[in-house]
Amino acid sequence: MEKPTYKELLNAGVHFGHLKKKWNPKMAPYIFTEYKGIHVIDLNRTLESMERAANAMRQIAKSGRKVMFVATKKQARDIVTKAALSVGMPFVTDRWLGGMMTNFATIRRSIKKLQTMDRMLQDGNAENITKKERLTISRERDKLEKVLGGIAGLTRLPAAIFVVDVSHEHIAVDEAIKLGIRTFAMVDTNSDPNRVDFAIPANDDASKSISIIVNYMAESIRQGLMDRERSKTEKTATAEE
Repeated sequence: MEKPTYKELLNAGVHFGHLKKKWNPKMAPYIFTEYKGIHVIDLNRTLESMERAANAMRQIAKSGRKVMFVATKKQARDIVTKAALSVGMPFVTDRWLGGMMTNFATIRRSIKKLQTMDRMLQDGNAENITKKERLTISRERDKLEKVLGGIAGLTRLPAAIFVVDVSHEHIAVDEAIKLGIRTFAMVDTNSDPNRVDFAIPANDDASKSISIIVNYMAESIRQGLMDRERSKTEKTATAEE
């Protein structure tokens, strides 16, 4: 798994922070300099943080547990959806419903409702419902799918969450902290990096910057899943000897 180079991060604009007046002083260790009133992130620190986060994520995937991706910012939604789907991980990109993790039992009920609606609409017995009822069910199903579709396969709480913009997704981070779920996040110069276990200092507003970090995290999960398959195969081979 190749880590992006310093130059690639630079080209993606990962180093662009916020205006100096909007900074969070706790980000001081990650700031390289200030240029025209804007803070510039130290990309060497970004690379170190990415590697640390990737190693931890790889281990989580290897152990067979889930990492939930959370990004409700417009410029991050498609990137995160695509990355999470590519490694079979749950994701939330429409909006974070309060209690999505702290009140997981209720969320599971809504997911079951969504699955029941799916069955009703696909079932041959759907003719028993009037056109109007079918339309009502279909609309309600689409609303639920938008919010819960990315976590429909989640049967238990994830082992970790990865968020794009720790300030924007503060409710998700709060819930994870409360439940002792590990937290990974892209953290810009206006946020508090100490709120999460694995902070990756980076521009969390530009799609190129989001893309390079998110895809590297997804790749580390892919490696973890491959490690898991490999060790399963080795165990089977050993048992057969």
